Amino acid sequence: MATNAIDQTRRMLSLVTYLRERPGARVGDVARAFGITEDELIADLTVLPMCGTSFRGGDLLDIDTDGEHIWWRNPDAAGSGSGAPLRLAADEATALLVAARAVATLPGLRESDRQALLRATAKLEAAAGEAAGASSRLSVTFESEGGVFADVDRAISERRRLWLRYYSPARDELTEREVDPIRLFAVGHTYMEAWCRTSEARRTFRLDRVAEIRLLDEPADPPQLELRDLSEGLVQPSAEDPEVIVEVGPGGRWVAEYYPHDSAEELDDGGLRITLRTPDPASLRRLALRLGGDGRIVSPPDLAESARLAAGRALAAYGG
Repeated sequence: MATNAIDQTRRMLSLVTYLRERPGARVGDVARAFGITEDELIADLTVLPMCGTSFRGGDLLDIDTDGEHIWWRNPDAAGSGSGAPLRLAADEATALLVAARAVATLPGLRESDRQALLRATAKLEAAAGEAAGASSRLSVTFESEGGVFADVDRAISERRRLWLRYYSPARDELTEREVDPIRLFAVGHTYMEAWCRTSEARRTFRLDRVAEIRLLDEPADPPQLELRDLSEGLVQPSAEDPEVIVEVGPGGRWVAEYYPHDSAEELDDGGLRITLRTPDPASLRRLALRLGGDGRIVSPPDLAESARLAAGRALAAYGG
């Protein structure tokens, strides 16, 4: 399977915070926490020391491992430790102010932390001068999953059951259920793995599809389950699944980043011929519609024809 660059970047950003708070963390424990193999973790640790603490360079992260434990030698480099005073260029100050204002609106933030952040932002605005004016014209809106994440994280730490109203795109409906949360993880989006008391089975919930959430007083008591290996992604097709071939132009190369696939061959026009497997080939019709002129399903023929008909119906609806 091809490595998803977006997932890897998101994971490595989380690794920085995780390792800072856990000096000498065991390689196996960290790999399990992030749902990856130890080899993938070591590969991430090989890249992290090349990252600096400024957009334009600076102190590099000094992270190494003896194969069993992970050590961060200069954690203050990514925080507010000693060293040269922080000097920001105009674009850096703008980015920091926009991010700070956005974080201050997160629903899961403690009020004391919010007030501290607002005070720090005010000081930065005073020091930034004209850059502060530019940043005030920019804004960032977080998905609603921020507050959901905070509630799930609390439920896991306090071992409490959750009540959810959850949107199921497959059935296009909202369902209510009680779940015992097991863990949070990120694979493109942020997910909660939990034991669903409604279906009496393990289920995975995407946080941005949670319409409403409430912590219950009942203790969470999920059965003892072996955690799934997510190193190959959330969806892991098997060799028995039907094969689908999709050809995309240069504007559709992103498909190889987002979809697990067996192969991606370069085409003369700069596009790709992607071979993948899925237990539900019909679900790829939506991909074909999204690609538009940037791609098409080549095989199986019946799927290619159904995608063509779906595109025709969509165009007719727009015409009407």
